[in-house]
This record gives sequence, C-alpha cells and structure tokens, in this order.
Amino acid sequence: MGKNVVSDEEDEMELEEEEEREPVDGDRTGRDDDDDEDEEGQDEYEKDDFIVDDVEEEEVEEEEDRADSDEEKHKKKKKKKKREAEDVLDEDDYELLRDNNVYHHRPKDSKKFKRLKKAQRDSDEDRYGLSDDEFDGSGKGGRTAEEKLKRSLFGDDEGVPLEDMPEEEEQEEVEEDADIGDEDEMADFIVDEDDDDGTQVRRKKLKKKKSRQASGVSSSALQEAQEIFGDVDELIQIRKQGLESSEWRERRLEDEFEPTVLCEKYMTEKDDQIRMNDIPERMQVSEESTGPPPLDDFSIMEESNWIYSQIAGGTQPFFAESGLLINKDDVTRFLELHHIQKLDIPFIAMYRKEECLSLLKDPEQHEDDENPYDTDRIPTFKWHKVLWAIQDLDRKWLLLQKRKSVLNSYYNKRMEEESRRIYDETRLNLNQQLFESILKSLKTAESEREVDDVDTKFNLHFPPGELVVDEGQYKRPMRRSQYSVCSKAGLWEVASKFGYSAEQLGMQLSLLKMEDELQDAKETPEEMASNFTCAMFESPQTVLKGARHMAAVEISCEPCVRRYVRLIFMDKAVVSTSPTSDGNAAIDSFHQFAGIKWLREKPLKKFEDAQWLLIQKAEEEKLLQVTINLPQKVMDQLIDDCNGRYLSIGVSKYAQLWNEQRSLILKDALFGFLLPSMKKEAMSLLTSRAKNRLLWEYGKVFWNKVSVGPYQRKESDISMDDEAAPRVMACCWGPGKPATTFVMLDSSGEVLDVLYAGSLTLRSQHASDQQRKKNDQQRVLKFMMDHQPHVVVLGAVHLSCTKLKDDIYEACNVFGSRKFLLTRLWIIFKMVEENPRDVGHEMDELSIVYGDESLPRLYENSRISSDQLPGQSGIVKRAVALGRYLQNPLAMVATLCGPAREILSWKLNPLENFLTPDEKYTVIEQVMVDATNQVGLDINLATSHEWLFAPLQFISGLGPRKAASLQRSLVRTGALFTRKDFVTAHGLGKKVFVNAVGFLRVRRSGLAASSSQFIDVLDDTRIHPESYGLAQELAKVIYEKDSGDVNDDDDALEMAIEHVKERPNLLKTFVFDKYLEDKKAGK
Repeated sequence: MGKNVVSDEEDEMELEEEEEREPVDGDRTGRDDDDDEDEEGQDEYEKDDFIVDDVEEEEVEEEEDRADSDEEKHKKKKKKKKREAEDVLDEDDYELLRDNNVYHHRPKDSKKFKRLKKAQRDSDEDRYGLSDDEFDGSGKGGRTAEEKLKRSLFGDDEGVPLEDMPEEEEQEEVEEDADIGDEDEMADFIVDEDDDDGTQVRRKKLKKKKSRQASGVSSSALQEAQEIFGDVDELIQIRKQGLESSEWRERRLEDEFEPTVLCEKYMTEKDDQIRMNDIPERMQVSEESTGPPPLDDFSIMEESNWIYSQIAGGTQPFFAESGLLINKDDVTRFLELHHIQKLDIPFIAMYRKEECLSLLKDPEQHEDDENPYDTDRIPTFKWHKVLWAIQDLDRKWLLLQKRKSVLNSYYNKRMEEESRRIYDETRLNLNQQLFESILKSLKTAESEREVDDVDTKFNLHFPPGELVVDEGQYKRPMRRSQYSVCSKAGLWEVASKFGYSAEQLGMQLSLLKMEDELQDAKETPEEMASNFTCAMFESPQTVLKGARHMAAVEISCEPCVRRYVRLIFMDKAVVSTSPTSDGNAAIDSFHQFAGIKWLREKPLKKFEDAQWLLIQKAEEEKLLQVTINLPQKVMDQLIDDCNGRYLSIGVSKYAQLWNEQRSLILKDALFGFLLPSMKKEAMSLLTSRAKNRLLWEYGKVFWNKVSVGPYQRKESDISMDDEAAPRVMACCWGPGKPATTFVMLDSSGEVLDVLYAGSLTLRSQHASDQQRKKNDQQRVLKFMMDHQPHVVVLGAVHLSCTKLKDDIYEACNVFGSRKFLLTRLWIIFKMVEENPRDVGHEMDELSIVYGDESLPRLYENSRISSDQLPGQSGIVKRAVALGRYLQNPLAMVATLCGPAREILSWKLNPLENFLTPDEKYTVIEQVMVDATNQVGLDINLATSHEWLFAPLQFISGLGPRKAASLQRSLVRTGALFTRKDFVTAHGLGKKVFVNAVGFLRVRRSGLAASSSQFIDVLDDTRIHPESYGLAQELAKVIYEKDSGDVNDDDDALEMAIEHVKERPNLLKTFVFDKYLEDKKAGK
C-alpha cells in the first residue's frame, strides 16, 4: 500500500490555515438555509480548467447530462446537511466518549472546508502509522491524488473504488510537490480519464501540466501575465541557482544600496579592483580617463618635448611671470619615473630629487635656491608646483593622444563607408586626397583646438548625418546645411574652379609651401556657372553664390588657415566694455564691477588675473556689453595678406572678374565664419587663463592654512612631561542657547571634559546675575586647575579684541553683536590673564591664543563630526575642532576631505564661485599630498586615535580606497613594530609599499608605547628602507670618528644611529666627498 508523505512546509502551512479558519467553520454551522445554499456552491466540484483533464470533450458531455438533475440534488443535499449538522458533536465530545469506552456513531466529516483538517489527519497517521489510503475504516484501498484532493476540499463522497496507487509513483509525486514548496501547494491536481467500463483510471501526471493559476484569476489574465513576464518556473530556477552562488550576494548588495552610496563608500567592483592593483591609487584613477601611458622611449621623448614647449610658451601662470627655466632632460626623467617605475610625485620629490633638480624649484622663490647643497640652509615646507604642473600637462597630452587615436579609427571606418557609397571616380579621388590631408593634419595637431579644427574639416566633407542607420534604431530628421545642399547639387565642381583650394591657401599663409601662379580661365564666371544650373539653382548667379559659399566654408574649416588667423587674433585682439542702461544705474564706485565698467581696447594678453571672470559675470547679468575685435589696422593687414595669397596677379578682363569672386569668398570666410569663431575661442581662452590664475591663488591660500605647524609648547612645559602635543582647552562663545562652552582635550585630541558657563558673559549689573557670573568664573578656574591645559584657544573673529579696555562693558551696547562677541572673549582672556596663579603653579605662563572658527564651523555641521563625536552638541563639536586644529592642523583639515568633501565649503577666495567643485578639489588634493608627505604620519598613534588617520589617504601611493583598507587592517592588529609589516601583515603591494613606506613613521606611541618589542630607530625617520644599509654605514663611520669606539655588533650599530640622530651637526661637518674617495680606494 502506498504511504502518504507530507512535507514539513505543507504541515506548517496547513496547521496555520486550520487555526485561522476553524472559527469561521463554527460560525457557519448556525446560519440559515440561505447560507447553506451559498455554501452548496462552494462545495460543488467544478471543472473550470483549473484541474486539467486529458479528455475534456467527454467531461463536457457528462456535465451536460448532469445539468438537468442538479436542481433536484440541491434539495436533497440541503435536507441531508441539516440532519448531519444536528447529529454532529464537537471533537472534544468524541474524545471524551472514547476515553469512557462509550460507543457513539460518528457521522462522516462535513464536506465544508474539509481540507483544513488535513494536518490533523497527518498527525494521526504519524501516531498510528497508517494513512487514510492504507486504512479508512471501510476497507477501501489507496486513493488517487484527485480523489484525495476532492476529499480534502469537499469531504467523502459516494463512488466506486479506485485502483491502488503504486508506492513508487506516489512517492515520486510527493517529492515533486516538496520541491515546489509553498508556492505550488495545489500541484497534486492530476488528470483523470474513464476506462472503457467507466472506471476511473489513474494517469501519470506531467510536470508541464501543473497549473499555477491563483483563485480569482482568469485564464486570459494569467496568459497575458505570462506573455509579459515570461515563464515563472524558469525565473524560480534562475533565482535558486543565483542564491547558491556568491555572485548573487554581490548583486544583492548593489540592489540594496543606491549607486551613489556605493560610490561614496568605495564599495563598487571598480573600487575593489583599484584596491587590489599594485599601482598607486591616484595613478589608477587618472588612467581610467587617459588610458595607460605609452612606455617606449620615442613616446616619452615626444611627450617631454611637447610639455617643455607648453611650459616655455607660458601656458602656466607662474612660469611666464617668474621666468623659471627648467631642463628638458629633467622632464624626460620625470616621465620615466612616473610612468615606467610608477613612482608618485612625493616619492620623486623626496627620494629621486637628484634626477630632476630643476623641477623642484619654487617659481616664486627659485632665486633663493641657488645652492641646494648648503648644509646651513633650513629645510622649508614646499609646494611642488612645477611637478604638479607637469603632471597636469602629462594628463592633457595623454587625453589628446587618446582622442587622436579614437578619431583616427573613426575616420578610417567612415571613409570605407563613404567609398562604398560613391561610384563617381572623380569624387572618389577628391575624397581620397581630402582624407589623406585630414589624417596628416590630425597627426601633427598639438592641441585640443587644432584637433577640433581637423574634426571640423572632416565633418564638413564627410558629414555624420549620411551614416547608414541600422534598422530598428530611432532616427532624427537630418539637418542639412547649405553647404551639403550645394555639394549634392554638384556645385563642388564650380567651387574648385575659383583658384587655390582651401588647403593650398592655408599652406601659403603658413609659408609651408608656395604654390604656382594662378592660371586665369578663358571664360567669365557666369559663363562657366551656366553649365551647372539645375532645378534648385536656376540661374548662373545662384550657382555662383552657392559655389562661393562652399569655398568660404572650406576656407574657414581649413586647419592651416584657422591656425594662421588664430595666432594673429589671440596676439592682437582687444577687449572693450561699456555698461548697459541697467548697468549704468547699478554699478557705482563701490560695486563689484566698478573696475570693469569702462574698458577700452585692453589686449587679451594683458588679462593676467581673474578680471575676465567678473566681465563674464557682468555680461551674463546684462550689466555690461563686451566686444572683442581686432584693431582696424591689424584687420586691414590680415585682409591684404589673404588677398595677396588668394587672388590672381593677372590684369586681364577674366582675371578681374574672377578676382571679384575670390574677394567675396575671402570676405565671407573672414567676417562670416572665422572672426566670429575666433571671438568665441578668445572668450574661452580668457576664461581658462582666469581660472588657472584663480586656482593658483586659491591653492596658495589653502597652502598657507595647511602648512601652518602645530602649536609649539614652551620649553618649560616640555620638561614637565613626555607628551609631544599640548593639552588644549578650547572655548567657543555662545549666546546662552547654547551657552559658552569649554572643552578640554588631551594631547591626542580626545575629549576629556566639557564645561558650560552660560552666565560667564552676562552684562547685567543685577546682584544675582553678578553672583552667577562669579560662580561661573570659579567653575572655569577649577576646570582649568583640574586639567592643567598647556594652552587656551578662544574662538574669535580677529585679534583686535586684545586692545579693548575696562570700558568694554559700556562700549558693547554701542558696537553691536560683533563687538559683543569680542567683548565676551575679552572677559575670558582678562580673567585668565589676571589670575594665572589661581589655576596652578604649573600654569604661571599659560598661553592664550585666538583661533579662526571658519573651519570648526564646517566640522560642526559635517557628517564626520557625528561619527567621531556621537551625542555631542554642535558647539562642543566646534570647540573640539578648534582645539584639534591647534594641535594638528593637517589632520583637522584632512578630516573634512572625506567622501562628502565638506572642505569645499571653506571660503578662501571671494571669486571661488567661478570654480567648479572638481577644480577646487584637484588643487586641494595636490596641496594635501605635498603637505602630508612632508610631515609624515605616526601610524601607531593614529591606530589609537581615529581622527589622526584622516591624512592617510594623501600618503604617496595611497588614496581613499587603499587607505581605508590599510586602516581597517591596522586597527585589527593594534600596533605596528616594523615597516616590513606593511607588506607581510597588511597586504601592501611592492610598488605601493615603495611609494608610501618612507612617509609612514613607526615609533613607540599609541599601543606600541607599552610594548617591549624592538622598534628600529630608522623606521621613525624619513630614510627609505632602500637606503637603510647606506644610512647604517654612514652612522657607523661618523660614530667611530666622533667617539673612537670600534664595534661591529648590532647593539653598537643601534647606538651609532642614536648617536648621530641626537647630534645632527655631525652630518653637517662630515666630508662626504672624502668619504666617497676613500671608499673607492678601498680604504
């Protein structure tokens, strides 16, 4: 006999359904006859195609035969159910009768909602080991799947016995049902058909016949949904396969978060690839847009020549002004180090400076660097502007070559298509000549504008609108130019008879090639044009007009002609401004645009600052009218030069007539196309120059903010403890809500204590207010006495508040809110100044300094402040930033250089709104990289204090992605004892390690301070590991010479390094030339 097997999921599901619907069953038993009639419709077994039948026609006939007797059956069943309802007892009553051995006839279960009790039957089967199929109390054998379904839905019914179900077949069906799960709980509907003698025959069900139609959904709707969304079985199978793979988890991560969030957190696949690649991160990011740089000697030499010519041409603002001279060979060596060896700029500036000395000069101070080997010269903080300028030019060169390569491929493909489309041999030859000329011009183009000229010429002769669009693609209506209309009408033949071609004119203007003298035609232009009239150009005059237009356009698009006119225009053009009616009324002597209200013929090359940006803004606001023109004298000379190269020198009647046509062509080319185009280029050039100048000024201000050193403790303070950084008490004035706040920071910038003194700055003379004020003064003094700060920093606008006197209390009523703030700070200053001994003997020389609150206010409103100081109020965050900036300015600024780039909101220049965020951050990143690598980073200290990790992303070779990964690894480890661990324990690649390790200090700080593990002294110096051997040798020689002690053991070597480190003057007096001579001689 077959065994009925039910999956756990079906069990749980059906039990839940039974618990939910049992009360409904109970309610229905007490309803009237009308409800029973409604329920009768539910109990009916209806063939609605939800159960698939293989012999649908036979079933339809049987349903028609039964239709006549349905009405009578309804009445009988109604009476029968009423009697059964009266005899039915509760399940608990039957249990009680069985427990007392009382026999009571139990009627068959109700047909209503029979399926809801399936779970209970299954539990009974498990208890007794028998199923309803094996034993149902009447000796009936196994049921078919459909019969079981009918029984579960509508109860037992009279009918003929069915054949037993084979155990293997039933088990197979149960397994299939279990595989499908909850989604397909109705999947054991099967297909029945009648045997010849009327007995139902079990048919093996097919998987493809399973129906997933939900109740209440029509077959047509289901079919329509399947056509839209596809096969559900296939989607489920794909999902199951995806869940088993790791790729699914990655897709789920991308589906769960917005792309902007993933990019901000550096969690994309591209970010993972950058982290894994053993190439400096900033190089990888740059190469994503430029492509990998060529590494062969010819390419590097070609690029170095181009960079040198750009610098010599004054494209960078500081080169032109300072007259700085650089060595072209140094540029070549820099490119080799940067591209081939993958060395970052800070590494080259620190450890390869001897290979490019001329590139390390400061354009503003290069005259002071005449003797770089002066041992008495104090090392200075240096922004390597020349190196960054060369890197910027390198990027432009690579982008230029990439664009030229792409255009070259496109031009060849487009030429092949054009050759297949044209069958005129003459036109094909002309196109081939044009194509070869274009490729030659593209190869020699050395700027983006020259490439634009070549592209303009190509698109003129081979317009992109004529490309064949693939079938099925969306098509826009083609915009046909007048030149294209004339060309298709065959007027290109007329244009070619005017004399020199546009290319020949350009070659003559550029003095690259002198053409032979023109041979004048033996007919008038009208006579020649009469041979080319057509429906669109009906007269010789219209033919000539169209041909002149074609010739003028070709001249204006010729790269050689445009280069010639551009050189003259950019050198001789002048700018004039005049106010509009609105501008005349709005611009007064104090207006931002007062200095540019009236300009008269100012040459383009005289715009050296950001003045043009103001002119541009005033023109956009319709306050000024701006004109850019060539002076009349220069214009006349330009026209004469063009006429001399383009017109014939003949004196015949025909020559004069043709020269009239050529003069019209030149006039149209110059005034209709070339000069308007040059005006746009001049405006773009002025904008570019002004932005470069503004970026230069913006960078200088930012450099001054970043390059300031930490607050230096007094010598008397340093002798008291071993802390390198000072303990800082920061104060931010508050109007009352919030109150004036004092924050105490330890030497590592961590918050020790917070004090709110809301009554400290009260102005009232009332006795109670004065008492509260004195109480706050005492609290502040106790606060300082408890924590013993080395310095107090007060947030203020400027230092003029120190000049205020005792009458400041009266003056504050007149001066207003700004003076009121300074007044409050003066009270704090005076309190500490007059009572220094009250805060402890150690604080007799307590320093009071004033700090700028612009950066702390950015930190106060930043997202990073909430992460670092959760739960703290805004004024506390501001005070913390104020104190930390005093302790470590570089780290505090770097804190705001995270993914949100809050540092861009720091106002450093009144015109910085003309710069885009990316332009500003490029300069900020350059400054931060230079400053961070010259200062270095204490790894062990940063591991213990998260905010000190902020500059890590600017270390040479690293970036935000690699730095974040390294930071997580370092925090897990806790402490670092040797630089080698960056490779062995923290996964830095060899190239990244070489770039970064010299700027990462490994010293006994943080968690390493309490460890007794050995730390190499050289790991806390700027000496690169590649030079450790030489450094140890020099230290040993100097130590032996100074002390006379000769010892080769490791302790002696360590002692020698410490000896030289503590006495740097020994290095200054050491004669390296003699040492090298002795070493070569083997002494």
